[in-house]
Amino acid sequence: MNSHRKRWITGVIAVPILFVVIAYGSEAVFAALIAAAAMLGMAEYNRMVFGPGRPPEKVVTFAVSLPILLAASRGDTALLVAVLSFAVMSVLMLNLLRVKERGPDLRSVGSVLLGVLTIPLLMSHFILLRRTAQGELWIFFILVLAFAGDIAAYYVGRALGKRKVLPEASPGKTVEGTIGLVAGSIAGCLLFAAYFFPRIDWPHAVVLGFVGSIIGQLGDLSESVLKRSAGVKDSGTILPGHGGILDRLDCLMFITPFVYYYRVLIIR
Repeated sequence: MNSHRKRWITGVIAVPILFVVIAYGSEAVFAALIAAAAMLGMAEYNRMVFGPGRPPEKVVTFAVSLPILLAASRGDTALLVAVLSFAVMSVLMLNLLRVKERGPDLRSVGSVLLGVLTIPLLMSHFILLRRTAQGELWIFFILVLAFAGDIAAYYVGRALGKRKVLPEASPGKTVEGTIGLVAGSIAGCLLFAAYFFPRIDWPHAVVLGFVGSIIGQLGDLSESVLKRSAGVKDSGTILPGHGGILDRLDCLMFITPFVYYYRVLIIR
């Protein structure tokens, strides 16, 4: 079975489950789903960065990631910042236990902090956004923004793609596909806003679609750089046709914080 068919089969199975959880699940159920996805993503990150086995760095990443997600589930941004601050301090202090063993090497500390600041922190914004007014609709809005652009980019890139965006990171991405991505995201945002957010002016939908699609593309490329540095094609195999959790969530982890802060600071 080819990869394209696997992608669609996985989508047909996963999308209805995701729809039910978002539309009908409580905030706690949704937070649990995001926390589970974040921890799976952290496991993939650990495997790529720290290799096999159980080095202490893997334990530390899990130990500080879960409190960040739990703080987000409370909906208290001050608590989230506090937990994140103590998490960073804890990582640096725990590193002191290994200085005598390996010397003053901060590379592993940097890798731990990168994982913590990238995966649980960025993904916690899903939970924060779900707790806002019409939060479930905003989660669907992000999915439409991402997937409408992704589908448009795939087919436009296949049909017209010639010029590479950043082949050193992702040889499959083209300028033409990126144009399709932006156009598809804007169209998806305009349609969704027209039907579900009629009080939101169309320029907001255009800005969200335009900026969100570009940020999502940069997130995708950032994860591609991580995978290339680790010498792997996919972050995992849990999603047939898509790869791992991080392969599917890379753009969403970047889009969601942007949409959340645009929602609470500009649209209000």
